[in-house]
Amino acid sequence: MVSWITNWLESLGYFGVFALMVLEHVFPPIPSELVMPLSGFVSSRSSEMTIGWVIVAGSIGSLVGTLFWYYLGRQVNQAQLMRLTAKYGKWLTLQPKDLEKAIAFFQRGGGHWVVGLGRIVPGVRTYVSVPAGLTKMPLVPYLFYSAIGTVLWTAALAIAGYVLGNRFEAVSAFIAPISKGVLLALGCTAVGWVIYRWRRRPPSA
Repeated sequence: MVSWITNWLESLGYFGVFALMVLEHVFPPIPSELVMPLSGFVSSRSSEMTIGWVIVAGSIGSLVGTLFWYYLGRQVNQAQLMRLTAKYGKWLTLQPKDLEKAIAFFQRGGGHWVVGLGRIVPGVRTYVSVPAGLTKMPLVPYLFYSAIGTVLWTAALAIAGYVLGNRFEAVSAFIAPISKGVLLALGCTAVGWVIYRWRRRPPSA
């Protein structure tokens, strides 16, 4: 897959980055953890691609790709979605537990901002669009919060690939502490929110 993605990027340039990041959401076996570091690496040795525009192309492609799951979530309810996933998810290497994890992540966050945070958590970043659609989150806030997390994620991956060069496969070790930090921050925030709501609860008669 590495050689195929590299050839695609070298042949199509920024459009290749954009298209691969769209496919990354619709067809999860193509991971952004490989596409964006490779894009950064290719830009480091290309006279026709710059790291800045690689990040722009990757971020736009990722945002477009998330709309597939967002609109799917808007069109069906959770039970229907789980049945569809159980029946057809194998073609996308998708299991019901993947969606359940994303829905739990969204519900635990309790706010639109969790869409942005979800974009930088592997295993959640693609499917957090589903609960956003299921809860009928308005499109503009959805794109706004998604864009924040998406740009951070694609920039971190692309820059890491640019800096690491042909050692781009070590990017996962570079990114892992960031994702763990986000999960820890989310957990602490959720606990703080529960405590805050509990303290503001009116005393029982």
